This record gives sequence, structure tokens and C-alpha cells, in this order.
Amino acid sequence: MPKFQGSIFDVDGVLVDSPHEKAWRESLRELMESSWRGIRDHTTWSPDAFTPHVYQQYVSGKPRMSGARAALDYFQVPDAENRVDEYARLKQEMVVRLIQAGDFTAYPDALRFVIATKDAGMLIADASSSKNAGLFLRQIRLDTFAQEHGISSPTLRPGLTLLDYFDADVSGRDFAHGKPDPEIFLTAAHELGVEPRHAMVIEDASAGVQAAKAGGMAAIGIARADDAGLLAAAGADLVVTTLDDIDTTALSGGRLATRKA
Repeated sequence: MPKFQGSIFDVDGVLVDSPHEKAWRESLRELMESSWRGIRDHTTWSPDAFTPHVYQQYVSGKPRMSGARAALDYFQVPDAENRVDEYARLKQEMVVRLIQAGDFTAYPDALRFVIATKDAGMLIADASSSKNAGLFLRQIRLDTFAQEHGISSPTLRPGLTLLDYFDADVSGRDFAHGKPDPEIFLTAAHELGVEPRHAMVIEDASAGVQAAKAGGMAAIGIARADDAGLLAAAGADLVVTTLDDIDTTALSGGRLATRKA
């Protein structure tokens, strides 16, 4: 395997513990308990049915409208094509409120790994379907994180946000095809100036892993939601439950491996 030259990161679920899952779940509950209550008994939805597993398998990683439609189809909501706009709009309003209220955290293992990949000489990009990705990335101060965790790196400077740190930002754009189509990752690799076969993608969603593999890239699956099996089945080259488990020395040599115990 050739040496990796680029590293492409999804945002929600990889870099940040975002409120997207909460917003998808709670906005659908709000509809089912108010304006949609008349159709509730004609669906398979219940307050407990929108599980993390359902979110990961059917909604996570997809553009907003595709995610909304996937959720409505999963719960067999009648007249879904005429309801999807309302659901997507309500979800977006809710997620923006949650983000602005600071209802998210950055994953420390992910920030350590982002710094390690850049220190290893790789170019890095963020590539999320979410139009909210920039809201997160601008609020995360990488210099403060490094100082608090005793990380010294020549690639860090005072005042640096996570968004500033990336060499390319392709999140939130309107692509013709959403994941599992590889368009977003191929665009990220192109903007980094890296051939797809020299790039690796870090994803937490099956659709994202499938997109990376379809684009001819290596895929690391981060199983934060007890979904290692889903990520492996999607074709991930390596699945871990924390990015701290990845052997960054092997990475420099072009190999995906976990640290030896």
C-alpha cells in the first residue's frame, strides 16, 4: 500500500458528539405528538423505536433531505414525499438551537488523531454532508485543547480553530449525489491534491464507509455507537472504538493497524 498523503474526516460522530441524532429523534417525536398525531397509528413509529442503531443504519451520514426521507420510510409514514420538507425543516431549526446552546463536545481522541495525521505530514480535510459542520468546527479551539492535554506540535499556533487547521473544507456543500456516492470524498481528495488511492477516510456511518470504498480510498470506521459490525460489513479496512487505538507509526508507513497491547 502506498504511503498515505491525505486524511479526510467526517464531522458528526467522528470529530464531535453532535446533537444531530437528538434533533432527528426529537423533531419527529414533536411532529408525531402534535400536527401528525392523526397518522401516528398508521406508522411503525413509537418514542422508543428511533434507536441509535436505526439512526446509524438509515440516517447518519446522509444529506438532510435524504436523511429525513430515510427516517420517514423506515417508520412507514404515509404520504412521506409531502411530509419530508416539514420534518427536515423542523430538525434543522432544532439542531441549530442545540449547537448555539453548546450542546455538543469534541471527541478528544479525534482531536489527537487529527493533530497526529498532520504531524505525520498528511494533508487533511473535513468532508461532512451536514451544512452545520462549520458551526461546530469554528467553536473548537485546537490550541486550547493541545495546551490542556499537554500536546506539543509544530503545526499548532495560538488562536487556531479546528476549521482553520484543515487544508480543505468541503462540508455542507450541495453535491449532486450524497453518501454512499463517493463524490464528496473525491472532491476532498482533489482539493487536497491527493490521489484517492493515497487517501484515507475516517467515518462513523455505514454510508460514509461505502462512499470511501467506492472512491478507491482506505476507510477507518470509528464505532462510537456499538456498531462495529455495521462498519465492518460496509467494507471498513479497520474498525476501532477509539482513534487512540490506531498505530500512527504504522500509518506513516502506509499501513492501517492498531497499537499492540
